[in-house]
Amino acid sequence: MLPHLLLLSAALAMANPGKLIGGVEAPEFGEPITNLTVPLGRDATFKCIVTNLGNYRVGWVKADTKAIQAIHEHVITHNPRVSVSHSDHSTWYLHIKSVQEEDRGQYMCQINTDPMKSQMGYLEVVIPPDFIPEETSGDTMVPEGGTARVACRARGIPPPRVMWKREDGQDIVVRDHTGSKNKVLTYQGEVLKLSKISRSEMGTYLCIAGNGVPPTVSKRIHISVHFHPVIQVPNQLVGAPLGTDVTLECYVESSPKSINYWVKDPGELIIPSEHYEMAVRQKSTFEAEMTMTIKSIRREDLGSYICVAKNSLGDVESKIRLYEIPGNDRHVYQYPDEKPILDDEYGTELYEDSGDDKDEKNNRVPDRANKWYANNGKIVVLSTNHASRIPTSTALFIVLLRAIQILTYSFRC
Repeated sequence: MLPHLLLLSAALAMANPGKLIGGVEAPEFGEPITNLTVPLGRDATFKCIVTNLGNYRVGWVKADTKAIQAIHEHVITHNPRVSVSHSDHSTWYLHIKSVQEEDRGQYMCQINTDPMKSQMGYLEVVIPPDFIPEETSGDTMVPEGGTARVACRARGIPPPRVMWKREDGQDIVVRDHTGSKNKVLTYQGEVLKLSKISRSEMGTYLCIAGNGVPPTVSKRIHISVHFHPVIQVPNQLVGAPLGTDVTLECYVESSPKSINYWVKDPGELIIPSEHYEMAVRQKSTFEAEMTMTIKSIRREDLGSYICVAKNSLGDVESKIRLYEIPGNDRHVYQYPDEKPILDDEYGTELYEDSGDDKDEKNNRVPDRANKWYANNGKIVVLSTNHASRIPTSTALFIVLLRAIQILTYSFRC
């Protein structure tokens, strides 16, 4: 380095053949050179302030490579991105456009005095983070109960830090070597390991890399957890009057997504039509609600329906039984503002028992001669075919009604 500096000093001396005359102040630096930190691709400018320069000259050298950049107003280097300027011969600038990594290092401002005077400033070139493609995971698929291991390797200057979070804002479940769970909102580290993974942990994970140099970068990695489909049925027994609409529901969990359809027992595939309206609403990545609405149900619609879900890991089905309940066309006991039409003096309409076995299964709930329904659907009077079927409160009501009728008749007489 010394020969290069001597060479620069000699060049500066040739540019200034005059010597210091007694009584004239020697040039000095007005303030230290400020170190620079510049992102890759941005411009950098060093400033060197000199007082009492007189006929002396200012030069710039890249100290670590010993390359002369400029002497006074003349650029020496062949780097087209380097230029110099000055203001009133007291403030001298070295400009470096669109800095590259090779521009990083020490830069020296010199004055060709004897001995030479110099001061240095450092140019730090920082690089925003970027992921290393060959060392960064893509979307991952793992069976439920297995281990998902995803990595994000990032580069940049200074070295970036990597953080993980779930895109949906839920906690990340991290298990240690003992299997104990720890829920965290964010996880620090280049590698995220999810052991004994469950279906609730399925989703999109974000790895975010930052080093203080904008912009921060992120990558989306989707973790799919595959499992055999399951079905939950909120109501396995559904009743409705004939002529009304009824909706059957099944809740399906599956990954990968399942093919869902309905079957009328014993195996007739149901096709969407004006009579059958079907819909599947996706509630989450692995949850779906499948519904089927039967319009204006007929007697032949009664029976069992099967909802089926199939994916590459298997299939599952669940059965729903549809039966008839009395509708508004049934006999209605009306009270209190309208006198009911009674078939006998006690206000009961009698039906003969069908004689069917009570345990026999059929598509209709055995309601005949058992229940009357009011407009609001509540049972108001039971049949009197068998005295043991009449509740105590109903019997008292009938006796009281009969007594009122007798008293009314007596007063009229």
